[in-house]
Order: sequence, then structure tokens, then C-alpha cells
Amino acid sequence: MKLYQIILALALPVFLGCTTSTSRQKNTSETTADTNVYGQMNATNDGIGKTYYGREIAHVMGFGGASWLERDERQEEENTALAISKLPITASSVVADIGAGTGYYTFRIATKVPQGKVYAVDVQDESVQFLQKKTQQLGLKNVEVVKGSAQSPNLPDASVDLAIIVDVYHELEFPHEMLQSLRKSLKADGKILLLEYRKEDPSIPIKELHKLSVAQANKEMAANGFKLIQRGDFLPIQHFLVYQKE
Repeated sequence: MKLYQIILALALPVFLGCTTSTSRQKNTSETTADTNVYGQMNATNDGIGKTYYGREIAHVMGFGGASWLERDERQEEENTALAISKLPITASSVVADIGAGTGYYTFRIATKVPQGKVYAVDVQDESVQFLQKKTQQLGLKNVEVVKGSAQSPNLPDASVDLAIIVDVYHELEFPHEMLQSLRKSLKADGKILLLEYRKEDPSIPIKELHKLSVAQANKEMAANGFKLIQRGDFLPIQHFLVYQKE
């Protein structure tokens, strides 16, 4: 892994999260009835000063970081092909890629579900436009681009077999509301997959707020009615955590 690339890349979220107007949705019509689940602290350089179960929420990477998502070294560094091969899906599964970005995972998964569907969900207008254009260019009929909000993926109820959240969960401004919305969108046996950089491993050169431990993930997921059913330790630098409704 190229250390300088990772350190540089993780500097982007701090800068872009502060300067890109679309990096976090600030819709005043969106309110939460569960504000008591969040805490406040003095914001660190990488965080927003808002906490969830003791974890400070990280700044969001804006679409200006798109080139990093599509970097040539990503397969070598993260073994994305292995991650996709391990997804609990069939050819007819409906998958939601939450925080799809450039569609790095979306378009690779689409070929795995020819009789199914992939929802590519993002809150940023630049990302939504990019995803729509690329979907058309690739001629994919089983990809639907969805403009989500900070609190909801805006997906139909009971429609999703697997929701994947790749290196995005730690940046969700409203993790409680998002998980509750996803819970409604999942089918009865639907699952959520978190791919997150391993906080337990100090040798992984990612800033701390952009990592997540299994213990913290389990705590937050359990608070929203999910249990861990699979922990995969086969990826170079990420956890592969699959959750299902309790």
C-alpha cells in the first residue's frame, strides 16, 4: 500500500467536507425526533463535533475526491474483487449501494445481479448526475440512481436484499435515522454490509475517525435492531461485517 496516497486521500474529507456545499445535506425541513441519541463535543480536525454512542462523526468526502475512489491502486490496496465475490447475493438480488459515489461498487455488482437490481444512492448532486450519465453510457437496465437525504436513502419499503455501505458509515451525519430508514427498506431477511477500515489495527495509515472497530459497529447496529451474522477478516485493511434484523 502506498502510505502517502492514503494519508493524502484522507486529508480530502476534511477539506471537502468544509468547502463543498453538497457534501452534507442541510435541508432545514429535515428534523429528527431522536436528537437525544446524539452528543456534542469540541470538533476535532477530522470530525463534526457530533457524537453517536461515543464516536465522533467524521467529515464527509465531497465529490471532489472522486478520483481517489477510482484510483488504479484500489484493487491492490483493498481487494475489492474479493469483497464483491463474498457478497451474500444471488443473480436476482436487489442491492442498495449507500453512498455510491462514482459507482465503483455499483457497476461491478450490477453484473452479478442480471435478474436483480442495484440502487445507487447518494446525497450529492454531482454524484447523482455522474451515476446517471455512467449508467446510460454502460447501457445498464438494472441500475437505478436515487437521490438520498442525510436521514434516508429514499428507497421503497421491504424492497432490498442487501444494503452495502462502503467506507461511508462513519461519515453519516444521522446514523440513527439512516439505519432506521434502511431497516424499513430491507426485506424480512434483508442484510446490511459495512465495509470499514479496521480501527483495531494501528498500522493501517487511515485517520482515526475514518476507521471503525467491530465493537463500536456492533454497539451502534444493535441499538438499531441489528445483529452481526458474519464477520469476515479476509480483506487487507477493512472489516467485512454483515448484519441482519434482530
